[in-house]
Amino acid sequence: MPNGIIYLSLTAFFKTIAMNQYTEMNPNPLVQYLNKPSVEFTKEDIIRYVEDHDISMVNFRYCGWDGRLKTLNFVVNSKQHLDSILSYGERVDGSSLFSFIEAGSSDLYVIPRYKTAFLNPFSEQPQLDILCSYYNMDGEPLASSPEYILRRAHEVLIEKTGYQLEAMGELEYYIISEKEELFQATDQKGYHEAEPFSKWGDFRKEAMLAIAQAGGLIKYGHSEVGNFIVGNLEYEQNEIEFAPTAIEDAADQLIIAKWILRTLAYQYGVTVTFAPKITTGKAGSGLHIHCRLMKDGKSQMVENGQLSEVAKKAIAGFLDLAPSITAFGNLNPMSYFRLVPHQEAPTNICWGDRNRSVLVRVPLGWTGKLDMAEDANPLQRNIKTEPLDRQTVELRSPDGSADVYTLLAAITIAARHGLEMKNALSFAEKTYVDVNIFNDENKKRLAELNHLPSSCWESAHALEKQKSIYMENGIITEGTLDGIIAYHKTYNDQNLREEIKDKPEVLLKLVTKFFHCG
Repeated sequence: MPNGIIYLSLTAFFKTIAMNQYTEMNPNPLVQYLNKPSVEFTKEDIIRYVEDHDISMVNFRYCGWDGRLKTLNFVVNSKQHLDSILSYGERVDGSSLFSFIEAGSSDLYVIPRYKTAFLNPFSEQPQLDILCSYYNMDGEPLASSPEYILRRAHEVLIEKTGYQLEAMGELEYYIISEKEELFQATDQKGYHEAEPFSKWGDFRKEAMLAIAQAGGLIKYGHSEVGNFIVGNLEYEQNEIEFAPTAIEDAADQLIIAKWILRTLAYQYGVTVTFAPKITTGKAGSGLHIHCRLMKDGKSQMVENGQLSEVAKKAIAGFLDLAPSITAFGNLNPMSYFRLVPHQEAPTNICWGDRNRSVLVRVPLGWTGKLDMAEDANPLQRNIKTEPLDRQTVELRSPDGSADVYTLLAAITIAARHGLEMKNALSFAEKTYVDVNIFNDENKKRLAELNHLPSSCWESAHALEKQKSIYMENGIITEGTLDGIIAYHKTYNDQNLREEIKDKPEVLLKLVTKFFHCG
């Protein structure tokens, strides 16, 4: 056998071994069967999986302007039929999905993105679901589609700076069920509580497995701080945190996860809500977003064991655009009842290490001493450890009302904005805090900081002031931004906090109205 053929055979062999190591423990059935990462899925792969697993139905999934997944169902009647829908997509009525599209020009195409295909976790008969993108009558991506806005924002970041952005979400939610008398958890002390004081751990674990099998990269799940009882109802807060991935994929995973949690809750006969605030004096639910800038597959967040200048510039961008980012990440009046002091939610535009009262937090990053496992396990020696590229920075203002795609697009734009700011490092230095800013002795420091909007009305005005930054490079059209501004202004909530200060019944009505936001 010629040497060249031997070399090629060995290369293919080792590539197969490496791929098997990637796929053998992957929870996604398609990844296991096709023996390739989902990003490499082709139309032929999808057809083969459908044929080999007797898939009876294919479901197109796509987001509307309300942030929720929509569905179009196809009964597979032939290989030619399956090939056709995977190649050409289908028409939908855009005016029923997006408020800014007029009925006279509302026909849109939905085109499947093969890498997002997953086995439906709820159907009795095997069904395959796949996320879609919107295209207009000319076959061009719909410029105002939230999913395309995110894609375009990331393309511009890469083109202008050479960096890619990875992100992960912390998805907090409440489960509401009938009160149980046994083993009641301590009010507002539910953080990492276990059974029997935490009642919904099995639900969370079942959801996590379903999300992972649908392609979600999950870091971990746990019970959260919030728990309380009102009448005969028990409220328990939980969280599922994801692992960093390309920012477009991070958005897809969050959308699918919210759909899975809601559908599973319906099957259990309980309610799940991602609402930012459901009563006063209790922990609200956020959607914290962790980010890291990458180049050539390596994190750029740490340099010589310290937070890098690149990371600090990105933080400066997040802080500078923070007021207008709320227009994408905090979409109803209840959002601003969460953003109040002393509730581990930010109100001031600043950043710091490990401090949960800041807007941008720098969590622990495994950059120091790493022989902790040997200390915890005295009989174990020579555990090989190396510095990990796990440093992220966390934006703590968004909540479950957010439109996930446009929120992550705004964050991507803010990262690029920071990298391009001439005074980014000095701005970052000026807005850094390493103290509890709510202590009496730090009142002067607190007074020096700018504040997040306190209402949808203020958020709209913040976006008006910074609108031109989002329009750069044609990422978001002026019409789309004007629509978002008008949407926020319709709430006319600039004095709402004061108006309902002593009116719990009015607050309850608002909570009910926005209970299933996002």
